[in-house]
Amino acid sequence: MKYIRSAKAVINSLVLSTLFTAAISAATAKDIRIAVSDIGAGDKPAGGGLVDVIYQKKLLEQALGQQGVSVHWLFIKGAGPAINEGFASHQIDMAYLGDFAAIIGRSHGLDTRVIGVASRGIDHYLAVAKGENIHSLSDLKGKRIGLFRGTAAELSFVTALHSQGLTPRDVKIINLDFAAASAALAAKQIDATWGGDNTLQLQAKGIADIALSTRDLHGAGQLSGLIVVDNQFAEHNKAILQHVVDVQRQVANWASQPQNNDAFIQIMAQQSGYPESILRHDWGKSQELTTRLSPLPDPQFISQITNSVNVAREANLIRQPVDVNQWFDTSYLKTK
Repeated sequence: MKYIRSAKAVINSLVLSTLFTAAISAATAKDIRIAVSDIGAGDKPAGGGLVDVIYQKKLLEQALGQQGVSVHWLFIKGAGPAINEGFASHQIDMAYLGDFAAIIGRSHGLDTRVIGVASRGIDHYLAVAKGENIHSLSDLKGKRIGLFRGTAAELSFVTALHSQGLTPRDVKIINLDFAAASAALAAKQIDATWGGDNTLQLQAKGIADIALSTRDLHGAGQLSGLIVVDNQFAEHNKAILQHVVDVQRQVANWASQPQNNDAFIQIMAQQSGYPESILRHDWGKSQELTTRLSPLPDPQFISQITNSVNVAREANLIRQPVDVNQWFDTSYLKTK
């Protein structure tokens, strides 16, 4: 699965180059180009979680503007594969990126480092077409599953299958992005799809049923978001990245306070286009947010990412190992 060299990646690269033209022409040592996987369902860019707060409130612009640094946001519908192309061509300095896409990039030799955790413990759901007799992962044997390959959703699904003694070979995976999978499920062209808020919206619209979630699997398949930076950029711009991590930590502290839960959810709803009721399903448990939003990659989190790497290798999703301990740089989180 050579995403970076695939024909699809080449196409993504051409699209990405067009998107980045304006940013590149103006880029100087006083600029930072930040890519985000756009997961919104509306007409506004959305990265989910704290990214939406940071973007909407222009918190990085405020923090870095005082240092004369410009911030260029690049919300990419092509998700992980396209963002990895941007890193490969040095058109991206930093990204809020799902764990699997980041692992793929590192495994393919991208010179990146992880400076913090964007989110963790993100649940995914199995949405099944109305009338389908699917209530467990074992019921998926031989079924058609819409899955956005090369993204965190793929590794999430594979990990969930492994937790039940299954492998991707037990099902028929059809590579569809989230919007295409939703449309295919509504038309009953596939039997099920695996995803996040998009699947809950299908349920809310009466198009699909939710058979199970990663919570039902005791957390197996929960995914994470990472703050990934180009190593060359990191070597020469430590002060900029320190501001980035400081803002992440401050916003995590704000969103973790119970009195701010409603405001946090409202911002995500405004950006993503998803109803507050759907977002509250995942983010309304304020007692859990202190852990889920912490940017610190503690030993348990490092162990989780290491396990994800191992699962990806066992499933032949990546070919080369990734030394997680060498990849993560926690120095920015140890300054206060």
